[in-house]
Amino acid sequence: MFHARAYKIGFDCGGLLLFAAVMAPNFIWFVVPAPRDILRHTSATPAVDTAAAVFQVIMVAALCGIKNIEGSKSIRRALLVGIAALVALYYGGWSLYYTGTTGTAVILDLCIAPCLAFLLYAAARKNAPALAAAGLFTASHLLSSAVNFIF
Repeated sequence: MFHARAYKIGFDCGGLLLFAAVMAPNFIWFVVPAPRDILRHTSATPAVDTAAAVFQVIMVAALCGIKNIEGSKSIRRALLVGIAALVALYYGGWSLYYTGTTGTAVILDLCIAPCLAFLLYAAARKNAPALAAAGLFTASHLLSSAVNFIF
């Protein structure tokens, strides 16, 4: 349950590191286009994309700038392994994308794996604001990805 008194403003280095790890392939993609770059087309869902961008900013701000004072200072090893596995799966998706593989599984991986990593991190930190924003980001990102690249 969410209790505002359980949270304080404070920097969470782990949240920033996770966001940087997830964004690294995107920065490469901005500079070096993939061979069959289906991600660079005009979106059919501009309103959903705008909502996703807003939720993403809120999510990152909450992951990096809000701390649960009642939560543990460290994350259990199993959760860290899960987060790392999701980021590795995401990197694998980018590797496949750069080989020209643009099927549904790759698109879903590029969409869902990082979102699950953010959700898992927020849950592990008992950060309800970040968890809510990550959930909304996941839903809007998945909807946009499905409409633009799958259906």
